[in-house]
Amino acid sequence: MRLSTVILPIHRWSEGQKIWRRAEDLGFHAAYTYDHLSWRSFRDEPWFGAVPTLTAAATATERLRLGTLVTSPNFRHPVTLAKELMSVDDVSGGRLTVGIGVGGVGFDATALGQEPWTPRERADRFDEFLPLLDELLTQPVTTREGRYYSAVEARNIPGCVQTPRVPFYVAATGPRGLKLAAKYGQGWVTYGDPRGPADVPVEQAPGVIAQQIEKLTAACEAAGRDVATVEKMLLQGSTAERPLQSVDAFVDWAGRYQELGIDEVVIHWPVPDSIFENDLAVFERIAVEGLAQLS
Repeated sequence: MRLSTVILPIHRWSEGQKIWRRAEDLGFHAAYTYDHLSWRSFRDEPWFGAVPTLTAAATATERLRLGTLVTSPNFRHPVTLAKELMSVDDVSGGRLTVGIGVGGVGFDATALGQEPWTPRERADRFDEFLPLLDELLTQPVTTREGRYYSAVEARNIPGCVQTPRVPFYVAATGPRGLKLAAKYGQGWVTYGDPRGPADVPVEQAPGVIAQQIEKLTAACEAAGRDVATVEKMLLQGSTAERPLQSVDAFVDWAGRYQELGIDEVVIHWPVPDSIFENDLAVFERIAVEGLAQLS
């Protein structure tokens, strides 16, 4: 099992770079950031762009993998996104992972002046968005006409450092998203029950993930793929579980999901006076000691 962290893009870089460097020093496998225009309780607080933040983080670190959790079609277009991802992959020397999903109904969904998309439209758009992004990142020239997204002789030269492209970690729980994860994903992302993860009793939370993995397995079998070739990531913070209260609490929590087949757990870097408030000293102990205590 690997341990990674999410660093919210809320700090001016004079301070933010210290956190990304500290994440590398603590030995985290990767550090991700949320790709939003604004987000929840931070809407009227400082919030910086994901791609510039990751580019800066790439120059401030040497070994740490970097990525989005997650990018979505809400305010992105595959042609421009592909160019940005190729560039970050180059700056980082091939350390970029792209968490990607269908998007939601938050502030991003209306910031460009559009009405929020229905769940079906979000799924329809993702059905076009992900295959086109895949093609853009694997071909030097792409032309494709779609209902929602098109590309006309779009160039991406010289291409990604990683081959055949940067890895996609697809956030999905429904049948259409899982089908895309099975076809295009090097990894799969879950945070719990999408209908209301914080309301699921603690003792039932692992069962929710187990059922999702069963559905992912079925999607992979239908695609002729071994589910073992899909990395499975759990993003902490959306359930009633409290794994960051102590090292022991983390070990118990991570161990349960390791047994289910989760390959990577991602915990939030502490943010004072927010839903991610946690003791920084305990958090750093978890980073250093947590995985070592898993049998």
